[in-house]
Amino acid sequence: MKDLFTHQVKTPLAERLRPLDLKDFVGQENIIGQGRILRRILEKGRLESSIIFWGPPGCGKTTLAHLIANSVDAYFVFFSAVTSGVAEVRRLIAEADGRLKVDGQRTILFIDEIHRFNKAQQDAFLPHVEKGTIILIGATTENPSFEVISPLLSRCRTFILKALSEADIEAVLRKALEDETRGYGKRNIKISDEVLLYLVHLSYGDARTALNALEMAVESLSDESGGITLTRDIIEDSMQKKNLLYDKDGEQHFNLISALHKSLRGGDPDASIYWLSRMLEGGEEPLYIARRLIRFASEDIGNADPDALSIAINAARTVEYIGLPECKLALAQAAAYLAVSPKSNAVYKAYSEAAKDVKRYGALPVPLWLRNAPTAFMKEIGYGKGYLYPHDASEGVVNQEYLPEKLSGRKYYQPAERGFEREIIKRIKYWRGLREGGKSEK
Repeated sequence: MKDLFTHQVKTPLAERLRPLDLKDFVGQENIIGQGRILRRILEKGRLESSIIFWGPPGCGKTTLAHLIANSVDAYFVFFSAVTSGVAEVRRLIAEADGRLKVDGQRTILFIDEIHRFNKAQQDAFLPHVEKGTIILIGATTENPSFEVISPLLSRCRTFILKALSEADIEAVLRKALEDETRGYGKRNIKISDEVLLYLVHLSYGDARTALNALEMAVESLSDESGGITLTRDIIEDSMQKKNLLYDKDGEQHFNLISALHKSLRGGDPDASIYWLSRMLEGGEEPLYIARRLIRFASEDIGNADPDALSIAINAARTVEYIGLPECKLALAQAAAYLAVSPKSNAVYKAYSEAAKDVKRYGALPVPLWLRNAPTAFMKEIGYGKGYLYPHDASEGVVNQEYLPEKLSGRKYYQPAERGFEREIIKRIKYWRGLREGGKSEK
């Protein structure tokens, strides 16, 4: 098969350095190490089933597809979900069907960023994958269970790729600096180990980001004096900003808010503020975080610290009043307070149990003595009859049933022996004792 990587002089460094065989591939030992299934596919040169590569940017998904293209005896088509549509899909499918019927040759269709296709577009592949007209290789940075339709996903083997380690990124960069054919080996480039490791650190496991930054740094400097020296400031300027892996609609969104919520629940203010900053610096809407803090204040703190809800609401108001970037500190302040507050999910459990009874027993009638009686007719038929007005009692409480008859005696709210709920337990015992006509419980 013709090599897909005939490099031109102005081809970007990341593309020039793309491995042409397995020995040059860096990382992902979990799927291409000795004895692993993907390595066996590459070594045997035969791919029988469709696959999906899922992993963060710059971890090798597209490179693995290219390696398969160079090693498997099949017609390979590279297809981008960003620039192509269903009409082109149909054309490619028709061509693949013709090759299979005339020459017996299989077609491998690689779809980069397959998550960009909507459900209808993905449906177009399904019958052809099922019949074997094409073998599909999809690459995605998004969780396939969210972004790939279930029927298609069930017909593919999913390989999970990880962000490259710092040692992997360092190896890629040293290859770029030493390779005389495709890299900068013939250029007199000086870079200390400290500066190189700084670039490694800023790349966050993304080889493409690392190579692009290196290329920008080198190409922006003149070597007429006989060499180029890359400094920390030059690298930082070339990187422009530290890219944080975050998507506001996908898995990272849910992973990070889960980490924040669980750190708050676990009483760790440091971890809470870290995950909060990860979300904010990654571009999350601050009002979304504020709403989650409000929910947390009721769900996980409740009346163990009644001030927690007020503080969370005030943080949300601050977001609305002053916006970014100033509101970040208000959210951090709220997160720190919520993390160290005493915890109780008693209100959450009480509501959940009450809601279960609502679903189990349906619309139980309101006892007559609790009903409103705005008209004479309603009073005649008993609405409001027998209601005892608590303010008429010396202690401000009367012995009256407030639940439907079927639920009499139910106790949904069970405060925890933590924080202000200790005081609430005392109050419940006190009022219950008075309501039952005896002495208050001490």
